[in-house]
Amino acid sequence: MSRSLNRSGRRHPLSSIALIVIGLFVSGGAYAAFTGTASAADAPVSATQIADGKALFSSNCASCHGLSAQGTKAGPSLIGAGALAVEFQVGSGRMPMSGSGPQAEKKPVQFTQPEIDAMAAWVASLAPGPGVPTEASLQGGNAANGAELFRVNCAMCHNVAGAGGALTEGKWAPNLHNIDPVHIYAAMVTGPQNMPVFSDMNVTPSEKRDIIAYLKFLDENPSVGGMDLGNLGPVSEGLFVWIFMLGGLVAITIWLTAKSN
Repeated sequence: MSRSLNRSGRRHPLSSIALIVIGLFVSGGAYAAFTGTASAADAPVSATQIADGKALFSSNCASCHGLSAQGTKAGPSLIGAGALAVEFQVGSGRMPMSGSGPQAEKKPVQFTQPEIDAMAAWVASLAPGPGVPTEASLQGGNAANGAELFRVNCAMCHNVAGAGGALTEGKWAPNLHNIDPVHIYAAMVTGPQNMPVFSDMNVTPSEKRDIIAYLKFLDENPSVGGMDLGNLGPVSEGLFVWIFMLGGLVAITIWLTAKSN
């Protein structure tokens, strides 16, 4: 009998722990390889860029998020938020907020792209977080599969046509037409405002590209059903039928009755 086995024929107690550790390394490596298709671009970040980003952050963001981005009562901590969250919030004009409210509104961007990149680099230097993907890594999705994924995961708030809709307590799901693909991806990964985070375990990087492809398809193709009526669904269509079509029939009936008399 081999000396690696004890007298009872059982393996060494540490063998199970070793197998678990090996399994964690293997699964972690596989996960990293699987999610690499939409990973951040490894753009070089200089100490000067990080310093510039810290100065910009201190002047424009620290009053709410703290000088070290640790968060305050007025704004959440950004430690671990990553460069992607900065790109979405500042690159879409939502930050800095113009005033307190239930939700940050999209508005004209107040910084240049190099300034946004600098602030993103500084926030990313504080702790690991989601990076900004390249445009090329978000191309080539399947719009048909993206439409199905969007209906299942997104349409209950954003409408099946991406027209947006009202939520509770004065909040809303924004319109998704003509949105930068990077910002669509960022919203799914970082979960801004009232949006949940769609991790790669819930929606894979490939499926995220499919959803982006579907939204780009909506941008490029007009409503195939004729008048979209604001893309508000059966509510607007029902109102149109009741007010105009049935109202028109009533008006014609009254006119015919008056004419016969």
